[in-house]
Amino acid sequence: MTEPNTPIRVLLADDQHLVRAGLRIILETEEDFEVVGEAADGRRAVELALAQRPDVVLLDVEMPHLDGLAATRRIVAATGADGPAVLILTTFDRDDYLFAALQAGASGFLLKNGSPEELVEAVRILARGDALLAPQITRRVIATFATPAGAVAPNTGQPGAGGGPSELDRRRLAELTEREREVLVQLAGGASNAEIAARLLLGEATVKTHVSRVLMKLGLRDRTQAVVFAYEHGVVTPGGAGG
Repeated sequence: MTEPNTPIRVLLADDQHLVRAGLRIILETEEDFEVVGEAADGRRAVELALAQRPDVVLLDVEMPHLDGLAATRRIVAATGADGPAVLILTTFDRDDYLFAALQAGASGFLLKNGSPEELVEAVRILARGDALLAPQITRRVIATFATPAGAVAPNTGQPGAGGGPSELDRRRLAELTEREREVLVQLAGGASNAEIAARLLLGEATVKTHVSRVLMKLGLRDRTQAVVFAYEHGVVTPGGAGG
């Protein structure tokens, strides 16, 4: 999460030079962005992410040497919860890409046919540490987990393989207080801090503290991963309350 009044540092990774140039132009027309590097393949993207420590990494899915999904896994594994938010950019609206990206640790998923305004807003959202799951994507996540075969297999991003929570995840869940679990349920529904505050009759500052504690205890980097975690581990079920 960026500090107030500091530029949002962004790393661009796409194998097409014209795409990278276009992304740079879009972002650098805004006063609050700083492009700190460009990569033409996934391997270089990982190197620059570790060296430059950007706030947000924009990754294309299909790149040489190392694709965007594998690069996401390496960046997340190497930087942990304090690492950059990863925004996957792709031309293809495919469920296998979507779920693999979320399972790899991506914080958002955006199609390249979106508008410049959507890209700018997406980067700002991720830099704040907020979730970037459009309503239609959230519905697809929920639909996938709605069937017994819907659980995403660990490390694959593929729905239907099952797998269940690890012992570590079960211990982490057990550490949540009742209030923190309620907040996690609200996060899984895509609620904002203001909406959570209204529903649970809390102040927004208190909600923000609870959200931070939930993410810390579960070893998650942002709200997007909290949504995936909650469904994957049965904390919530589609159409129901917490489990």
